[in-house]
Amino acid sequence: MTRTDPARPALAGPPTKHQLAVMIWLAVFPTLTVLNLVLGDWLSTLTPVVRTLVLATIAVPIVIYGLMPQLHRLRTRVLTRTHLKGRAVQ
Repeated sequence: MTRTDPARPALAGPPTKHQLAVMIWLAVFPTLTVLNLVLGDWLSTLTPVVRTLVLATIAVPIVIYGLMPQLHRLRTRVLTRTHLKGRAVQ
């Protein structure tokens, strides 16, 4: 039987497909909304394919390197806190 140190939080593990889908949506939707609001006038002069290319080129690094790590940390904190509260009740 493995004992865990109560001072050390349990690891949350990788997100499920559903959790990952929600996290991606939470990162992508606001990013694209802000980019469209900020660059909308300039983007309106471009063809749809070029507009999509520009948005994707800007949005993907923001989401992958900026927002997703933050969302993973938030998810871990929430799951760890929930796990620790559940252990305190037992």
